[in-house]
Amino acid sequence: MASGTQTGSHPGTTLERPSSLSGLTEAEAKEFHAIFLTSFIVFTAIAVVAHILVWLWRPWLPGPQGYASLEGVGEAARALTTLIG
Repeated sequence: MASGTQTGSHPGTTLERPSSLSGLTEAEAKEFHAIFLTSFIVFTAIAVVAHILVWLWRPWLPGPQGYASLEGVGEAARALTTLIG
């Protein structure tokens, strides 16, 4: 049997598609790429915002005197969030 998909109306005939590693046509691959790229950018933006918010809440790198040197950060973070939102 030849490679391809048989059509239902004419048994024995095949519909040839260009072969690719993914099995997608050029248009399908471009559509998938656009959706993947948009999803990746949105995910990355959410992750960056989440990391910034966690850093403002509880910094994971203390200053030279430990976490005691970061006492004013909460007030600065509140001032920054009022400017942003």
